[in-house]
Amino acid sequence: MTREYPPDFGDWTPEARDAFFGEKARDYREKAGSGVPAEIPTRRPFGTSDGEGFPGGESEPNWTMALTCASSIKPEPIRWLWRNWLARGKMHIVAGQPGVGKIMLAMKVAATVSAGGRWPDGGVAEKGNVVIWSGEDDPADTLVPRLEASGADLSRIFFAGELTCGKERRPFDPAKDIPALQAAIAAAGGASLIVVDPIVSATSADSHKNSETRRGLQPLVDMATELDAALLGITHFTKGSEGRSPIDRVTGSVAFGALARVVMVAARQQGDDDGNPSQRMLMRAKSNIGPDEGGFEYDLQLVPMRANPDIVASVIVWGNAIDGTARDVLAIAESTNDDAGSAFSEAKDFLLDFLAEGQKPAKEVKAAALRVIAGQQFGAQKMISTFHQSKAVRRGRGCCLKMLIRIQDALTPLT
Repeated sequence: MTREYPPDFGDWTPEARDAFFGEKARDYREKAGSGVPAEIPTRRPFGTSDGEGFPGGESEPNWTMALTCASSIKPEPIRWLWRNWLARGKMHIVAGQPGVGKIMLAMKVAATVSAGGRWPDGGVAEKGNVVIWSGEDDPADTLVPRLEASGADLSRIFFAGELTCGKERRPFDPAKDIPALQAAIAAAGGASLIVVDPIVSATSADSHKNSETRRGLQPLVDMATELDAALLGITHFTKGSEGRSPIDRVTGSVAFGALARVVMVAARQQGDDDGNPSQRMLMRAKSNIGPDEGGFEYDLQLVPMRANPDIVASVIVWGNAIDGTARDVLAIAESTNDDAGSAFSEAKDFLLDFLAEGQKPAKEVKAAALRVIAGQQFGAQKMISTFHQSKAVRRGRGCCLKMLIRIQDALTPLT
């Protein structure tokens, strides 16, 4: 005979359905076949604990919530691994276009933590273990050489490897093997920093769906909290997203940028016709726990390994501090050569001459810009772009980037 189901079977809990298909299934079929009315369990109202009406008399779990009074919570300071950049127990992201050196930045940070090295702002890192999982670079020919060339203490750095179960072996999958990773980290003595590259691989959900991505990332975030480790994820910018907010440019769901307490962006500005070399920059684009702007210049250098000169590794060399927001720096770094030309050169020559003797008050710079705009056929944006790009400004001999941005905002209606 055809199996019959209660009318409200679709509203049953999973536990009730399982019981129905067990010992109650036979009883229900027998009663249905004999014409005797069967006792059909109904869905119990939420919050009740009475199991009456459920197959086998089983009770559905009765979840309750506890409210915590704020007066009973002791305030705690942020435990910084790198002050204002990396915090213990928090998730962080480094995003950027391909080729800017994101994983090399992560290896530099890992090396600094493992060896108790010095941060670019002068602070000294507390020594700690580092755990790395990379789905894109090989440890033997890429990551370990970069770490060693960056001065890492390799005895404090570990790579997430294979999982074993008896004779079976399989690669680590960050989307489902977080409990095994957490146990391995605890057995190794804990970790101060965990690097995941790419962070989108940490969830099996559709990375473009916000709620699914949040649920998928939560085990990784919880692990970092329980281990008191800073979690650093690497990701890309979405193609064609130039000009948008840096947070909105992070590949995938907005959940990646929302869950991260600090979002950093890496950018590269191409060299110009005047012989100025290309320049890379690491900027804070978002921070819920500290300053959300400012950054550092950095460069990539090729360094042969001492033990084996045939192996050459790319390493990060930090440069000067940078003022300003990530969005403004990205706008300049990603500008095209369409801005080049005689008008651009005229603006650059004028402004460099004006700032040749040193820093000027904002009012003077604004007044000079207005006079130039009134007498020339090029806009304020091009002038401000020249301000940003000149090495004199970045090296502190002209106006700081914050002041230039304020001037840019004031002059925007004139362009």
